[in-house]
Amino acid sequence: IMRSSSHILPLGVLTALLLSQVCSGIKWLALSHTPASRPVNQTQHCKLLPGMVSSQAQLCRSNLELMQTIIQAAREVKKTCQKTFADMRWNCSSIEIPVNATKYRPDLERGTREAAFVYALSAATISHTIAQACTSGDLRTCTCGPIPAEIPEPGYRWGGCADNLNYGLFMGSKFSDAPMKMKRSGSSANKLMQLHNSEVGRQALREALVMKCKCHGVSGSCSIRTCWKGLQDLREIAMDLKSKYLSATKVVYRTMGTRKQLVPKDIDVRPLRENEMIYLHSSPDFCTKNEKLGSVGTQDSRQCNKTSVGSDSCDLMCCGRGYNPYTETLVERCHCKYHWCCYVTCKKCERNVERYVCK
Repeated sequence: IMRSSSHILPLGVLTALLLSQVCSGIKWLALSHTPASRPVNQTQHCKLLPGMVSSQAQLCRSNLELMQTIIQAAREVKKTCQKTFADMRWNCSSIEIPVNATKYRPDLERGTREAAFVYALSAATISHTIAQACTSGDLRTCTCGPIPAEIPEPGYRWGGCADNLNYGLFMGSKFSDAPMKMKRSGSSANKLMQLHNSEVGRQALREALVMKCKCHGVSGSCSIRTCWKGLQDLREIAMDLKSKYLSATKVVYRTMGTRKQLVPKDIDVRPLRENEMIYLHSSPDFCTKNEKLGSVGTQDSRQCNKTSVGSDSCDLMCCGRGYNPYTETLVERCHCKYHWCCYVTCKKCERNVERYVCK
């Protein structure tokens, strides 16, 4: 038991200390466990938040208002990752770290392709969430993004409230990169990989800043459009990063000239690109359970799609082991009728649906 000079440390503080001792760059995602009812409006609240290193706790104390946005971002990372990979053997279940655990599953600690995706998504999400919090007025420390310098086409004009991407990138990287910039935060190879993939996520976010417009004019003629620069939905950005995950390059830590750096393992591969996801260690196939490798497997738990030919097909999801069918009864609203004025009544109908789960 860890003790101070006068008392036993509370569980929240103990958890934060345990996590910080073994902290990799994504331990701050443990903030997703923070109860919505717990405010962060006093500096002493920062030490009750799990997963943060000292420099992140310091940023918390000096930017209390920002922490609710960062906690929201941690929840978004987990939710978005699991939705994006719901159709694959690795379904981001490893991001579900218990609040009192000291580390993530090995697939997120070993420098795998999956870790690369989570780092990229985490970096993109925190900056995305902060940028949009500026726009919505949830943060008093920032305002709308700047008006673009380029002159719009005839019939278009700049207006509205742009997402403040510059502020989101600045504060997001300051917080999420802090663990990788500590002297005692793992191997140099892992740190370089984590920092590279985090930048890949931020680059994907920069490319997701698009022009959005609102029409004005008599009878919806749209004779003039008021436009601003806004970020695409996080789900679209995650799908872009998933494509980079699927085409990621395996690298090695090798001496090049006077220093060591990450280079493609296959020497005939072109030099690394800044927007290219990289990984150090090959992943398991995630077919069977293997705690050492971080695989939870797909046996007896994962549903598959009998008619699909993609990654969610029963052949691929179940790794050739076959599947068991079962029937699920769904209760749905049906025969809905509108009544003047103004309510709708519906009946409840039952529908049997055949599902399939991997053997």
